[in-house]
Amino acid sequence: MMKDSTLLTLNNVQLVYRALPALHGLNWQPHTGEQWACLGPNGAGKTSLANILSGQASHFSGDYTRSALLAEKGVAYVCFEQARALCERDRKLDDSETRADAADPGTLVQQLILERSAPDERFLHWVDRLGIGHILQRGLRYISTGEMRKTLLVKAILSDPGLLILDSPLDGLDVGSQQELSQVIAELLQSDITVLMLCRQPEDLPAGITHVLVMENGEVLTQGERTRVLEREDVAALMNPPAEGLGELPPPYPRPYEIPRDAPLLALRNVNVSYGLLRVLDNVNWRFDHGQHCYVSGPNGCGKSTLLSLVTGDNHKAYGQDITLFGIRRGSGESIWDIKQKYGQLDNQLHLSFARGMKGLEVVISGFFDTIGLYDDWGDEQRTIAEQWLAALGMSAVSREGFDTLSFGQQRMVLLARAMVKSPAILLLDEPTLGLDGHHRRLMLGAIDHIAAHSDTQIIFVSHSAGDVPACINQHLRFETGDTGFNVVCENC
Repeated sequence: MMKDSTLLTLNNVQLVYRALPALHGLNWQPHTGEQWACLGPNGAGKTSLANILSGQASHFSGDYTRSALLAEKGVAYVCFEQARALCERDRKLDDSETRADAADPGTLVQQLILERSAPDERFLHWVDRLGIGHILQRGLRYISTGEMRKTLLVKAILSDPGLLILDSPLDGLDVGSQQELSQVIAELLQSDITVLMLCRQPEDLPAGITHVLVMENGEVLTQGERTRVLEREDVAALMNPPAEGLGELPPPYPRPYEIPRDAPLLALRNVNVSYGLLRVLDNVNWRFDHGQHCYVSGPNGCGKSTLLSLVTGDNHKAYGQDITLFGIRRGSGESIWDIKQKYGQLDNQLHLSFARGMKGLEVVISGFFDTIGLYDDWGDEQRTIAEQWLAALGMSAVSREGFDTLSFGQQRMVLLARAMVKSPAILLLDEPTLGLDGHHRRLMLGAIDHIAAHSDTQIIFVSHSAGDVPACINQHLRFETGDTGFNVVCENC
C-alpha cells in the first residue's frame, strides 16, 4: 500500500491512568480505504485508545503521527463518556432554583448539534434520517439514552471528521432504532469517512468492517484483515472466558418497614399521564404481586421511564390517580423517601452521574443511604454486609480499588451490589446490561437470577433486547404501538 495512504501511526504508545498502566507498547497503522473495529472485552483498553486518538488523553508516551488529512479534519468520538460529561456539565450549570418557572432545560439538542450555526439542508437530512426532530428543543437531561446516542452521532457526522470513532453505537436503542442506525452505519462504512468502531463482541461487527484490532488488558493481541483475525483461537478464548462463580448471598439487612402480604406490591388502575398536548401514558393498568419478577419492554420514547417514575415516587403526576405502592395509596401522606427506601436501583443515569474518587467498597456502602457518593457515617456492620455482597457477586477483588479505575463491566457489578445491600423489596434494573461485553452480560444476568432465587427481593427488569432477559422473569409488561400512541399490555408468564 502506498505510503501516503497512511491515516495515522501509533508507535510504542504507553498510557498510565492513576498510576496503573492502561496501554502498553501499542503499535497500529491504519490506512485510508480501510474500515477498522477495535474488539475486546470491558477493560481491554479500547476507550484509552480512543481517548488518545481524539485528543482527550494527552499524557501518553510514544509517537502518535497524524496524516495531513487527519490533522485538518480531526477526530469525532461518539461514546458513553461523552454523554456523561455533557450531563454533568448541565447539572452543574442548572439554575432552576433561581428561575421564575423553576425549570432549566439546560443545553438543547439543537444547540448541541449546531452550536452557533444555522440549520441547513444537511442538518435537516440527518435529523430526519435518525428521527430526532421531535427532541430538538429538549434539554439533554430530558432525552433517553438512545436519543442521546443519535444526537451525538448527528453532531459527529456534520463535523465531517477525518476519523469517526463509534463506541458500541447500537447500545440503548430499541430494535427498530437499531435497524435504522445499522443502515446508517453501513452507509458510513461505504463512504469516504474512515470509521473506527469499538466493539465488545464479534457479533457487533458490521459487514462493512474490513480490519480488526483485538486488545486485551491494554495490549494488542492481534490485528489485521477481519476474516483472519476472527478465525484465531486466542481471540475466541478472549471473548468467551469462563464465568466467575457466585457466592452465597448475605443474610437480609433489617428493613425499617413492613409490607402487607395481602396486597400487591404495586397496583396502577386506569393511570394517565400527559405533558401539555402529549399523552405519554393512556389508561395503564398494572398489578405487580408478591413472587413476581417483571420484564418491561418497549421502544425508545414509549413511556417506560415515565411509568417507572410513577412507582418510585419521582413523578408528581402520580397524585390524584389510582396508584397503590406497597399497600399505601399514593398521596396519602407517605414521603418520597418512604417509597425510595423500598427500592434498590441500577440504571444508566446512575452510572453516568456516580461520584468519582471512591473505592469499590465505598460505592457499595453508599447504597445504604441512597446517595450518589458517601456523605454519612457508616459502621462495621455496613462494611461487612457490603463486603459480603461483593463476594456474592464475584467482586471481592475490587473492594479497595478505585471505582473509576475499574472496567465498565466491573463498575456495573459493583453498582448491582450497591443496589442490594439494604435488601430492597424491589430491585429496579433499567437496561442493566447496557454497555457490557458478552462475558459481563452473562455475569449480570446470572447474578440477577441468583438474587431472585435466594432472596425475597423481586425484580423489575427493563430492556430493549429480548435476548438479555433473566430466567426468573414470570411477568411481561410491554408497550405496543397503538393508533394514538402506545398501549401497555401485561401478561403473566
